[in-house]
Amino acid sequence: MKEKVRSIPAVHDIQKETRFQLLMEEIGEPSIFTKWLREETEKLRNSFLENSGPTLHSREEIKDYLLDRLQDKIYNFNEERLCRVINATGTILHTNLGRSNLSEAAAQKVLAAARHYSNLEYNITTGDRGSRHAVLEDIIKETTGAEAAMVVNNNAAAVYLVLKALTSNKEVIVSRGQLVEIGGSFRVSSIMEESGAKLVEVGTTNKTHRQDYEKAIGEETAMLMKVHKSNFKTIGFTQEVPLQELTEIAKENGDPLVYEDLGSGALYDFKQHGIGDEPTVKEALSSGADLVTFSGDKLLGGPQAGIIAGKKQWIDTLKKHQLARVLRVDKLTLAALEETLKSYFKGEDGLKEIPAVRMVLESQQTVTNRANKLLNGLRFSTWTSNLESDVSKVGGGTMPEVTLPTAVVSITTGTIPPATVVEKLRITCQPAIVTRAKDNKVWLDLRTVNGEEIEIITTSLHRLESELEK
Repeated sequence: MKEKVRSIPAVHDIQKETRFQLLMEEIGEPSIFTKWLREETEKLRNSFLENSGPTLHSREEIKDYLLDRLQDKIYNFNEERLCRVINATGTILHTNLGRSNLSEAAAQKVLAAARHYSNLEYNITTGDRGSRHAVLEDIIKETTGAEAAMVVNNNAAAVYLVLKALTSNKEVIVSRGQLVEIGGSFRVSSIMEESGAKLVEVGTTNKTHRQDYEKAIGEETAMLMKVHKSNFKTIGFTQEVPLQELTEIAKENGDPLVYEDLGSGALYDFKQHGIGDEPTVKEALSSGADLVTFSGDKLLGGPQAGIIAGKKQWIDTLKKHQLARVLRVDKLTLAALEETLKSYFKGEDGLKEIPAVRMVLESQQTVTNRANKLLNGLRFSTWTSNLESDVSKVGGGTMPEVTLPTAVVSITTGTIPPATVVEKLRITCQPAIVTRAKDNKVWLDLRTVNGEEIEIITTSLHRLESELEK
């Protein structure tokens, strides 16, 4: 082993190699490349000492091995970290896949904002300093019916800012059945503790009555908080106090703030199509809520953002709080949100521009047409494909009980396990195709696949069959 260790070339000897120089040009930063070389040399030395290293017999073999390792590191370093994925799972607001896709108009607006200077904090009319809070406030007000509004970087941040700025060291009354936990172990009770608010639980897990709130209100009560259970549903022997009734309770008992965390933030009323029972932001505000917070990248169909809408008095207080700067969004988020919100003023045609909204509303027949297009393009030698019915989900912690009838192309892969094909579609395809195995078949849900992606899927499946059936 000591003989092998002595055979490892010195770093400066490898640096003189023509291949090393060519590889370094691909990175363009000599210090990083030299650092990698030292790391790989040290790993090889340790593996020889532990008698676990690769089988290498000469100084030249060791040199080639180290250069091969450097080439692998370059390949891995240059790979895209954030890359495109085709979502064939049928889950529309797939949190792991980035939730809502932007409309074409929103994407173009982001591109323009990224390439050029903008009036992010500049009043073009007066030439004075402006406020980024003002950029979208008017359009959010028109969309929601709020007196005022502001945007922060996500809805968790919106919840935290509201509680920290308005209820620190004071009591906030919440129904025990609404103390939810969402993705990433985000708990309402924990964020309330972090904000300095004093949680007062009322009612039980399944039932909370008006008198529960009335008995709990005291001199230290700053807020009645309602958390919309967008990521789960309680059924059976249940009862909760409607938002409008909460506002009545507040007015009759010292007038504490009434705040609802809506979470998924529907601006469009999906209930009129028989899809779920998600309240709209406008409905919550018209019921008397002082403040409402919601996400930008769920049912709204825009970028990640947390939107706070409500009474001007309280929004003004939030804008002046030191955390408002900590939680503020950049010009790209505002650009995407602006174009997304504008689509809501264009009627049905505008809604079709927003991918998330369009996918939720699409009929099964429309999805079936896309599925047939995929099916007709598949020409397998040993595998077989069929059209089947299934249900899609909205996802993103939204409308948990809602299923949307969909069309699926199922693929029977013969002797190749479906799980293997699912893995290959994800790992070896560019872009990666994310799907699932069900009933011993590969299951491709076309609700979340757009027309231009069908050809990519077709080509990838044909290549995989050819490779796996050799």
